[in-house]
Amino acid sequence: MTEYTTVSIPKDLADRVDETIEGTSFSSTSDLVRFLLRSIVIQHQRSGSLTEAEFEEIASQLRDLGYLRD
Repeated sequence: MTEYTTVSIPKDLADRVDETIEGTSFSSTSDLVRFLLRSIVIQHQRSGSLTEAEFEEIASQLRDLGYLRD
């Protein structure tokens, strides 16, 4: 059985995520967060380490998608 933990994000971000995932295969904010975190972890594991530049590139992509603010 998979155990879960809780991650807190600001309500305004959760509201923006809810709007963003409408009409997508993501059924909840949690689904999207799991997807994004898995993507980052997989990229990290493949490269052996995540450089600052790679992290900034991921953050930039998330900003472009509206998931992060400057």
